[in-house]
Amino acid sequence: MVYAIVRAGGRQEKVEVGTVVTLDRIAAGEDGTVKLAPVLLVDGEKVTHAAAELADVTVTAEVLGDLRGKKIVIQKFKNKTGYKKRQGHRQELTRVRVTAIG
Repeated sequence: MVYAIVRAGGRQEKVEVGTVVTLDRIAAGEDGTVKLAPVLLVDGEKVTHAAAELADVTVTAEVLGDLRGKKIVIQKFKNKTGYKKRQGHRQELTRVRVTAIG
């Protein structure tokens, strides 16, 4: 069983070949793929976490599409001052499928 922990937009995700992951918006290359930075690689009983060894490892994923996350509402209110503010936000996301770990 081979899997990797990759750094993706301020978070870390556990991925295997074929895994579909939703990440913060990333731009795809001309061929529609992205390379993700590995933090840890597990290959059976062998665990690799040294930066020098991980420099040779590549995690490649194909972009399935861009989407936007669920809307969140930010409300601020201060009592007795007449201050209230309402703001919304939808995060820009990208859905990718991991194609190779090597």
